[in-house]
Amino acid sequence: MVGKKILIVDENAASRNYLVNILREKQFNVLEAASGREALIAAWRDEPDLVLFDPVISDIKDEEFIQKLRGNSRTSTTPLIALSSDPSIFRKEACLKAGVNEYVIKSSQAIPALEESLARLFSGVSGAGEADEQKPSESLNREEKNPGLLIVFLSAKGGTGTSSLCANLAMNITHSQPEARVVVADLVLPIGSISQIVGYEGKTNLITVADLPSRQTNEEYFHSNLPEPELWKFQLLAGSPDPQHGNILKGERIEQIVDKLRSAYDFVILDLGRSLSRIGLPLIQKADLITLIVSTDQSTVQLTRTVWNYLQTQGIDDQRIYAILNRAVGLEGLTKTEAEEIIGLKIKTTMPYMGSNFSLANNLNQPITTKYPTDTASIILKETAGDMVRLARHLRARGNA
Repeated sequence: MVGKKILIVDENAASRNYLVNILREKQFNVLEAASGREALIAAWRDEPDLVLFDPVISDIKDEEFIQKLRGNSRTSTTPLIALSSDPSIFRKEACLKAGVNEYVIKSSQAIPALEESLARLFSGVSGAGEADEQKPSESLNREEKNPGLLIVFLSAKGGTGTSSLCANLAMNITHSQPEARVVVADLVLPIGSISQIVGYEGKTNLITVADLPSRQTNEEYFHSNLPEPELWKFQLLAGSPDPQHGNILKGERIEQIVDKLRSAYDFVILDLGRSLSRIGLPLIQKADLITLIVSTDQSTVQLTRTVWNYLQTQGIDDQRIYAILNRAVGLEGLTKTEAEEIIGLKIKTTMPYMGSNFSLANNLNQPITTKYPTDTASIILKETAGDMVRLARHLRARGNA
């Protein structure tokens, strides 16, 4: 396969660059296009060995794009792979009917699935191992059905910046994983706070979703109805809008909703605040990674030790705890070493004091890394997000071994 010419078509620059880098590392000759019409010109001019495209194209309908490629003698037999940001079964069926060879949904498992598809199409072998070329109508959705990685955020005391760190780290996880679907769910009761941080004012929230019949809140519902706040890039299941609604929440639905989210997304990030309730504890026990936010004051550190002691009695080991020391209120207080000694846990990272910048970014509904891209805190957020993803995946792999 070395030296084969692949045309990548994707309007999302981050996603396109990500694919370009991966395929060039594998010694493919890579061309790229940012629109459907640009891709058609490139395909007919350069005659690539394969076209890899996201069918979500704004300047031409996906079916028309495929039909134009199939209707031209220069590309009529060129293998086509749809690497789609739309998980809809309707789009998949339309693309397969129009003539794509393979349909892969963008997810954390998309790259291994894509590698399998490339090997199969370039060798002329069907997915079942037969010698006949695989027909477009027989192509499979290669997305793995493992549940999405579950990362929970909690603290022992309010005022530690848990919700802000949850939103900002989720944004950086999304940025570092352009092929993955990421959702943030605000489960803080009786009133959520992430909506205020990201600037969401809509009516879809935890309370309204929990009121719906369980059969309605399926994968398609979440993909179609959860908002994606501007600049943040993840989808959001907002929290309770006020204490009155928080008190009428159908708590028995929460675990069902989270399970459905894990079926629909690659990363499910929950803000639990300081909840160790009957709602929060089962989710903590299910989590691949537990992000424990600690501030530097003596009382919070002491309470965090109490929480950690309790979590140990519930079967949670320290490998799953990702402790972050957040200097949200100033430079005074306990040091990292002092906090570790009291809690009995290793602290993975320390967020520096940002002064008024932290509050200003929140008030403007902007991610810290967007508002202050060169700030030390932004660099640490990016590094921490990457570290959390690696650790969560390692723990999941160890658990599946």
